[in-house]
Amino acid sequence: MLSKGGLKSLLPHVLRRIIHCNRLSIGNTSGMAEGYKQANIVILHKSLADDFEKFCHANNGPLPLLYRSKPGDWKCPSLSSDSDIRTDCLQYRMYEYGAFTGSLKSLKEYSEQLKDMVTFYLGCSFSFEKAIQTAGIPIRNVEQKCNVSMYKTAVPCYSISTFCCNLVVTMRPIPESKLEAAVLATSELKEAHGAPIHMGDPGLLGIQDLSKPDCGDPVHLHPGDIPVFWACGVTGVEAVINCRSPLAFTHSPGCMFITDLKNDSVTVRSSREAPQVHCISQDPLHYSMVSAEAVRKIKTLESLIGIDPGNRGIIHLHCQDELLKACLSISHARSVLITTGFPTHYSYEPPEENDGPPGALATAAMLQALEKDVAIVTDQRAMDLNKKIIDEAVQLGILKRPVPLLSYQKESADSALMFLCENGNPGRPRFDHLIAIERAGMAADGNYYNARKVNIKHLVDPIDELFLAAQTIPGVATTGVGDGGNELGMGKVKDAVKKHIKNGEIIACDVEADFTVVAGVSNWGGYAIACALYILSTCEIHDRYLRKAVGFPQLLKKTVWLSALPSVTKEEKLLKALVKHGVRSGKTASLEMEVDGLPFYNTHSLMIEKLL
Repeated sequence: MLSKGGLKSLLPHVLRRIIHCNRLSIGNTSGMAEGYKQANIVILHKSLADDFEKFCHANNGPLPLLYRSKPGDWKCPSLSSDSDIRTDCLQYRMYEYGAFTGSLKSLKEYSEQLKDMVTFYLGCSFSFEKAIQTAGIPIRNVEQKCNVSMYKTAVPCYSISTFCCNLVVTMRPIPESKLEAAVLATSELKEAHGAPIHMGDPGLLGIQDLSKPDCGDPVHLHPGDIPVFWACGVTGVEAVINCRSPLAFTHSPGCMFITDLKNDSVTVRSSREAPQVHCISQDPLHYSMVSAEAVRKIKTLESLIGIDPGNRGIIHLHCQDELLKACLSISHARSVLITTGFPTHYSYEPPEENDGPPGALATAAMLQALEKDVAIVTDQRAMDLNKKIIDEAVQLGILKRPVPLLSYQKESADSALMFLCENGNPGRPRFDHLIAIERAGMAADGNYYNARKVNIKHLVDPIDELFLAAQTIPGVATTGVGDGGNELGMGKVKDAVKKHIKNGEIIACDVEADFTVVAGVSNWGGYAIACALYILSTCEIHDRYLRKAVGFPQLLKKTVWLSALPSVTKEEKLLKALVKHGVRSGKTASLEMEVDGLPFYNTHSLMIEKLL
């Protein structure tokens, strides 16, 4: 019998002959025939073949189709010259009516049944192992002389007829410093599942315990390793089980068919199309993926809104790449809570300023277009005003439908947790991301101050508590957008506020957000978030990562997303509506077409045009 050590450099046809003769003492083909494509195998009755092919095309991340045979054809001439699918896998599995009924070394005894069956050859991640090694990245399961780990996830595939199942993934531990290299090494190898579909906490895929894979072997992480997950062809096996076909065969997980095709014909992306990896959360650990071009565009947005038209010193508050990280996090969220409202004009009714609501509604409009759940929380005393503004935004075509409007009051020590989570359970949050846009923020002394250091606490509900509670709930992130340092979420830059902003020692917000977006006018920050979310949604790399490489690209919805972007016309109409409701400019208390003392025309209108 031959051992695995000498099999790395053998040519595929030699390996197939050895497998055919049943002369191997190994349990998987990982690391064998380096640089050649390996394939998952699914063999079904011909009556199911068309639907299964559609299922593969609908979920081409886990099921990249290399070849479909004709009924009864045991060869695959485009993949190998001398193969016989009945004998050329290390081990097979047989399923009857969805039940696993045995492992087989050969299918020859079923040759008569196979005459009415079709074989599907599907890409395998073993094919990219050589590319990963060439990039200087260790393959831990090969080092540990074991099979790769495979896990069933909670991610549903796109169903076709009787074929429906959840995604199955492989996991490879990758050193954190090598994450981007691993993505670059695999992203163009689409017939070997392409780039990873998740990097970080396995719980985000519904995987409870890495030490207990559903197939394969546990692979141990070294210190500094990150679990990285690729779509896996064993997804096809799950689909076979669920369709309950009277008879079906598959390869045994890890026991692949080795083709004669090399993996060296890769089209290299231009640098601007290259994928980048960014950490968006530490608890749970979560990395996202996006193209270099999308990153460049979002950085441009951040630069545009970072100007200081009021000469307040906000340039000293700027945190680089916070807009990018915030929007990557928001992009992954299912449900978002927005808050706004700064009652700076305490002697007027209403006391609200007109910086904040337009940016909040622009963000909400894009979130609606992206089919995310979105709600707004504001002060109880301002509920009627905000309802009128929201209704008007719907009439003006800014929002597709009214946004649910909420208020928050502290009634007990766990009020914030009860508000944010079902029954106060941190494991069941109602919102994944909280966004504050020009929302009055609590200072170190527990009060709330406008820029002139007037205490307006009597007008402000303690919505800060929601942001503080979010810090204790894994998976809930927060973003603060501000232009002066006294806004909710600006606690992250409070030292700079105290040093560089007028009255900063008193007015600085003490409550931090995970991400701090600083803008010359806070509305601009809201517009930039909407634009950045549009950029991410139209990025093919990010779209694939979001949908875990199952289903179809979402780019067909681009027209809907485009119509949700802010525009000069929309924002002009909204500002007129705010003036009608008595909502004033922040700096001057004017009921004119201005925000923060800056004219809408030729200042705010120009900024909107630049952002678009």
